[in-house]
Amino acid sequence: MPELPDVELFKQYIDATSLHQKIDTVTVKNETILKGITAGNLKEKLEGKTFNCSRRHGKFLFVCIDTTSWLALHFGMTGFLKYFKRMEKESDHARLLFSFTNGYHLAYDCQRMLGKIQVIEDIAQFIKKKNLGPDPLDPDFEIDTFRRQLDGRKGMIKPTLMNQQIIAGIGNIYSDEILFQAKIHPKQAVSDLSNEKIENLFRHIRSVLESAISYHADPEKFPEWFLLPHRHKNGNCPKCHTTIKKITVSQRSSYYCPNCQKQ
Repeated sequence: MPELPDVELFKQYIDATSLHQKIDTVTVKNETILKGITAGNLKEKLEGKTFNCSRRHGKFLFVCIDTTSWLALHFGMTGFLKYFKRMEKESDHARLLFSFTNGYHLAYDCQRMLGKIQVIEDIAQFIKKKNLGPDPLDPDFEIDTFRRQLDGRKGMIKPTLMNQQIIAGIGNIYSDEILFQAKIHPKQAVSDLSNEKIENLFRHIRSVLESAISYHADPEKFPEWFLLPHRHKNGNCPKCHTTIKKITVSQRSSYYCPNCQKQ
């Protein structure tokens, strides 16, 4: 499932390919992905307009439509974007297609159709309505903000990191990586974390997410000391060479090093 680093890369992709280009036609190939708007209304909203800028919050990408409203994109488990010129290059599961007057196209591909696209007027109101927590790469997300988000929590740390109402953007894969780098067991109770561990966790949230973006969210490009390239059956810890263990935490598969991440 696309997590914060993936969506940040989608944002950069939109910025590099599709901004300030006039939209000629909008083709909705499957209305299942639309939320709160019909295919006809979406065409009316977008055709003849341009995408002026983009923003991201957690796993949501927002693209401004002629400064008047925003296209909100969520990518579900399998969503991604593809910019191309010749129609034979169209992705296999394109659900929405923007065709620009320069002859290029932008496809929203979502094989399992769990993603959603809608038009909104105000991002802040959208975030409030969704009850999304702060974005961990927002400059305003500081250690005091993180402490407040954890205050009073009694559950395990991994599902807490993945709770979009507490912090927006972290999913199953990067919660494992963050906890590995911070040397914290995924089942560690939040209420038992010392101030030192909370500060260490806060630092690694930002460093892991920023590193993932810089390495294009590609595990094959990650440094050897990251867990992600070894996050599989019979993988070994890149720090101590202990066999990585797989457990279930809140119904999600979790990988950790039993030596480096003692409970």
